[in-house]
Amino acid sequence: MPVSITASASGLCAFIDASPSPFHVCRTVATELAAHGFIELVESRPWEHAGTGRYFVVRGASLVAWAESGEADAARGFRVVGAHTDSPNLRVKQHPDLAVAGWQLVGLEPYGGAWLNSWLDRDLGLSGRLTVRDGDAVRQVLVRIDEPLLRVPQLAIHLSEDRRGVTLDPQRHVNAVWGLGGEPRSLAEYVADRAGVEPGTLLGWELMTHDLAPSGTVGRDRDLISAPRLDNQATCYAGLHGFLAAVSGARPGAPAPVLAIFDHEEVGSQSDRGAQSDLLPAVLERIVLARGGGRSEYLAALASSICASGDMAHATHPNYPERHEPAHRIEAGGGPVLKVNQNLRYATDAVGAGAFALACAQARVPLQRYVHRADLPCGSTIGPMTAARTGMPTVDVGAPQLAMHSARELMAAADVPAYAAALAAFLAPR
Repeated sequence: MPVSITASASGLCAFIDASPSPFHVCRTVATELAAHGFIELVESRPWEHAGTGRYFVVRGASLVAWAESGEADAARGFRVVGAHTDSPNLRVKQHPDLAVAGWQLVGLEPYGGAWLNSWLDRDLGLSGRLTVRDGDAVRQVLVRIDEPLLRVPQLAIHLSEDRRGVTLDPQRHVNAVWGLGGEPRSLAEYVADRAGVEPGTLLGWELMTHDLAPSGTVGRDRDLISAPRLDNQATCYAGLHGFLAAVSGARPGAPAPVLAIFDHEEVGSQSDRGAQSDLLPAVLERIVLARGGGRSEYLAALASSICASGDMAHATHPNYPERHEPAHRIEAGGGPVLKVNQNLRYATDAVGAGAFALACAQARVPLQRYVHRADLPCGSTIGPMTAARTGMPTVDVGAPQLAMHSARELMAAADVPAYAAALAAFLAPR
């Protein structure tokens, strides 16, 4: 991916195509950060020299990046943009090898709120992370197979009871065909061979499917983006470019900009590297310690910080406008979205709303305000848990899209640079 601070539709498409799994998202982001002079730190080692400079740390499929100017105030606050690296999909079971009615199958199960019917009859590749034995040590290997390896076939309409489709059972109906034959064949051996490791050294895996159709602009005027994983790689991309722009234009005395992208949001974030983990608080405390501060300065820094939780937002669907709150129509191409929920499915309060509205005004991009229908269950984000974990005021924001949680999603090309500009202004307030 070319090194550039300017966000664009083509840049987002390249980012998504380079990042079929959350682990690959972190590698894509880390590569771009390194190209801009950021240094990777390791959590298990001291960070004595991290008081000045550009740094990032990776924990599994989560990443936190920050820039320190070396100013004397150890209690200086932070401006944080958060996002998540994972997307709903179909993931490989631990014993995936099946054979049924002369078909070779791979056992899959849904991850997160995958819209299952959208995964049918697609050419699917595999990607993720392997752990392999290396002598007496364990090492990690990223793997991606961008070939039409798997396919989850739809039931023929003639076999449907009422020809209106079937209700998919996640246990029985999402296994993928990958060949013919009466005896199961080893997926693990196949993937190990493709990754260049000895099958006998394979210890574990986190493997998932991805749609092989490339991302791209579509529509009469090519003003739409059709891509997988817009939720939430569009925010990872816009957040990265907003962060780089904020770092390059930081003014003395301003809060330190931070980018935090977490795995496991789609399944509740309760993991060693999710937004409910200690990752962000631990990194922020170590930054304060590297400044020469202590626990008191760390708590003071948190009290003067604020976070923008970035996740995609629902554009008003033209075929289902009645499913949306009628007084809060959201337009694709209409600019970033401020998300509010009175029952705290989103973390936005008046303080956070004011900070993001001011950022949009300073970036000269329009702001839209989203409220979910009161009679429909509302999704959530990393926002509420980040606010609770750190005590930072947090505002939930996003860019509008259609078909959220589908294998293929849709957004306006113009919203990519607008979203990144708003996040840059939030990270580097005037």
